[in-house]
Amino acid sequence: MDGAERFLSDAAARGLDVDVVERPAARSLEEAAAILGITPGDIVKSLVVKHRDGSFLFALIPGDRQISWPKLRALVGVNKLSLPHADVALAATGYERGTITPLGSTTPWPVYADATIAGRRISMGAGAHGRSAFVDADALTEALGAVVADISEPN
Repeated sequence: MDGAERFLSDAAARGLDVDVVERPAARSLEEAAAILGITPGDIVKSLVVKHRDGSFLFALIPGDRQISWPKLRALVGVNKLSLPHADVALAATGYERGTITPLGSTTPWPVYADATIAGRRISMGAGAHGRSAFVDADALTEALGAVVADISEPN
């Protein structure tokens, strides 16, 4: 099963209503937002974060914001977290950079979502290049059992 199929299968199993759209390749987040007719803040990045112990978590961060490492470390209760190399993220999730999503990940890592995504419809990776998914953020975080908290800061 490829990444796009894993994404759709997991979303369906969780009862999530997702709309997947095909789009041309984008060279930047801003270009992707323009193609989709939304703002960069409406695109939520699914970032793979590595613990010192070798486990991982997903951080869902709006495109116009970045991870606040002090906030995330405090919430997780650790003193070191990092973004792994692309090959490590692929091994941990089954997804290449640019397609990563917690839905359909080959390992169901814990999910931490920034509170600013709450109460709106967002776009996110759909498991394959050239595809974006639209989903209600509250339904997504509930379906994933995500911890929703203040874990970001402006870019």
